[in-house]
Amino acid sequence: LLEDFLAPLGLTQRDLADAIGVPYQRVNEVVRRRQGVTPSSALRLAKFLNTSPGFWTNLESTWELFHAQQAEEEHLKRISPLSKSPEPVAS
Repeated sequence: LLEDFLAPLGLTQRDLADAIGVPYQRVNEVVRRRQGVTPSSALRLAKFLNTSPGFWTNLESTWELFHAQQAEEEHLKRISPLSKSPEPVAS
């Protein structure tokens, strides 16, 4: 957010917070990677920065998945993949 949008556009975190109607702290926490982008924030960022809400939610999801993978690395090593596909469930 800071490097790809705010800095190139010459916007401060305060400018962004005011423009999208959220507290400065909310923007600052996202920039500092202490809080994720909520669906509400994604909608507001998308509208103001001419992107899609999905852009922001995908970034957040990718970030969370990366960190989960790091945290689960040892557990994942002990899981063997299923050798055959499960049978389809009849509906």
